[in-house]
Amino acid sequence: MATPISLKATGRSKRRLAMNKAAEGGAILAALVAVGVLVLLVGSVFQKALPALNWDLFVKGQAVFGETGGGIAPAFVGTIMLVLIATAMAVPIGVLVALYVSEFASKQIASQTRLWLDVLNGFPSIVIGIFVFELLVQTKLPILGIGHHQSAWAGGFALAILMVPLIARTAMEVLALVPASLREASYALGVSKWRTVLSVVLPSALGGIVTGTTLAVARAAGETAPLLFTCSIFGQVVNTDPSNSVASVPVVIFEYSESPDKNLNAQAWAAAFVLITFVLLTTLLARLVLDRSRRKLGAAA
Repeated sequence: MATPISLKATGRSKRRLAMNKAAEGGAILAALVAVGVLVLLVGSVFQKALPALNWDLFVKGQAVFGETGGGIAPAFVGTIMLVLIATAMAVPIGVLVALYVSEFASKQIASQTRLWLDVLNGFPSIVIGIFVFELLVQTKLPILGIGHHQSAWAGGFALAILMVPLIARTAMEVLALVPASLREASYALGVSKWRTVLSVVLPSALGGIVTGTTLAVARAAGETAPLLFTCSIFGQVVNTDPSNSVASVPVVIFEYSESPDKNLNAQAWAAAFVLITFVLLTTLLARLVLDRSRRKLGAAA
């Protein structure tokens, strides 16, 4: 009669299982700590923002010093304007760079372009702000009223520099997921390469491009350092002229948080909570769109 084989882990296998469980437990603990810090941060900001979270915050201007009420409507309008300008500049450049690297460039050029995009993506935003300050604020340019003063154009351009690498790298990742069979089918029908890219590859990667744009918008909306140099001297009224400096939520948070007025301090916390909520929602939306795009491309493959 054959001796039954024991499936119980012993010796080295037992140690490996123990190490595996320890590593898994450490990973779960780290994830819980990260989520806990996020919940603590959002909860703390919400608690301090609650007294000033009302409709007036979005539709009114700054109250008189020492009085309660008022809002930061000019900052919300200015932030929307800056993000729209930056998006209009960054999306075409980011998408074209991604298409060139993924579809037309040689391996060496593509590798170097990815490297420099990653470097630009990690560049300190304050350095970009100083660069744009020297380029568009101090230098007199006879276009769009730029030069020798701060403006929404200069602020939007600084934010666009931050957005380009994020849009380009995200688009590259999704373009790499487009099945080669789609390209080959188009070539088999006699379609040229550039028309294949525009009519087959680009529509297939549209979800990834939207994801990259959404993530870039979330980052640009929360940037403060570039705007301190390019768009931080503004009035307390709604301004829609991009040739002039406009208010923005991050800069208003920075200024109100240092004010001796308790009302402005509360509005700074409220603006911070609104900004955090916007970043969280846009990031979640971007992840959902990216997952859907990946599933779609996986099914097509």
